[in-house]
Amino acid sequence: MKALQFNVSVPQFVLAKSVAPVAGKQVFYKGPLKTVQLADIPEPERPSDNWAKVKTIYCGFCGSDLNLILLHDSPTASPFTSFPCGIGHEIIGEIVEAGPGIKHLNVGDRVAINPVLACEARNISPVCPSCQSGRSGNCENLAEGSLPPGMFTGINSKINGGFAPSMVAHKSQLFKIPDAVSNESAVMTEPLAVALQTIFDNMPKADDQILVIGGGVIGNLIIQSARTLAPNCRISVIEPSPSAARLALEMGADQIIPYKKVFKQTEQITGATVYKPMIGTEIAMGGFHRIYDTIGKSSTLNLSLRILSAMGTLSVVGIGGDVKLDLTPMWLKLQTVKGVYSYGMVNNNGKLRHVFEIALDLLNEGKIKADTLVTHKFRLEEYKKMIEVNLNKSEHGAIKTVVSFT
Repeated sequence: MKALQFNVSVPQFVLAKSVAPVAGKQVFYKGPLKTVQLADIPEPERPSDNWAKVKTIYCGFCGSDLNLILLHDSPTASPFTSFPCGIGHEIIGEIVEAGPGIKHLNVGDRVAINPVLACEARNISPVCPSCQSGRSGNCENLAEGSLPPGMFTGINSKINGGFAPSMVAHKSQLFKIPDAVSNESAVMTEPLAVALQTIFDNMPKADDQILVIGGGVIGNLIIQSARTLAPNCRISVIEPSPSAARLALEMGADQIIPYKKVFKQTEQITGATVYKPMIGTEIAMGGFHRIYDTIGKSSTLNLSLRILSAMGTLSVVGIGGDVKLDLTPMWLKLQTVKGVYSYGMVNNNGKLRHVFEIALDLLNEGKIKADTLVTHKFRLEEYKKMIEVNLNKSEHGAIKTVVSFT
């Protein structure tokens, strides 16, 4: 079968990165140095009775997929990946084979796939402390056990991702999609789970002033998640795209802050006092109680610390590569900086539940409007066009793009 496959060597990495500033980003998906291509791979087989074979319906194209293709990711994560790998981790499909170890699902069920390949999927017992605590997405054994290295489905050389007509998934990865949830909503389960986990890990209190930096897919879902889980908080957003800003307001944001007016607006919204150092950028005393930075670059992280309140919490959602930070605001204001990655078990209304379950319930209840974000569908063979649309989203009016196998 055909699959969208990623592969890179160290010489290729170095050469492609050196050529790209002159040749353009197309060097990463066209020509001799390309990192991704359609490849013929064998039909996947279930590794054990605890696995199912799934026919893919939709697979979303994530910003992290684009970063992978463009070689933006830090090599620090390379021990926890294996190549070549069939990419794609925002997956929904239909079970076509179910091993006898799978008791909660049947052939024909539509499922959303949690892509994490943690201790349980790797046949590791006892499980690591992270998995024991319910945070399997932060498993300590991502390069161990019965599978090759690979944090999740889509960057593992044995378990191909969702940009292929079929795949296999461990029982721990499978969540049944309610009948009333459309495929367009269901394919957003994985990014919605990221947004929900972000809020659960940095939950606004009533009347908190919060700021979301970036109104793209994850930013919009964070806005919706915050509005749903903490309805009395006040949500400000920094987003330069007029269309994304409008959608942020439609989905629950209270106001959009122009980037050039951020310090003045911080004073007006939060009651902070802004001070000007003898050299350099302003700093606010007071400010937003919680900030969710979906960009994760030096500029946005430094800004966040300067307008975050004393004892406030910054959630770093975006992955912007190497950054340079002035940590003065952090120690001066006793701030907390939290990493955001993956999802797991949380206490929801007194019950311990996986965030994927909560995401599907909220989609089913219509409390999260995720299908609105799905703007473009492509066939697998159109992957180059899909990459180009994602490189110029504003030009194409794109928010979330997906590959459809229906």
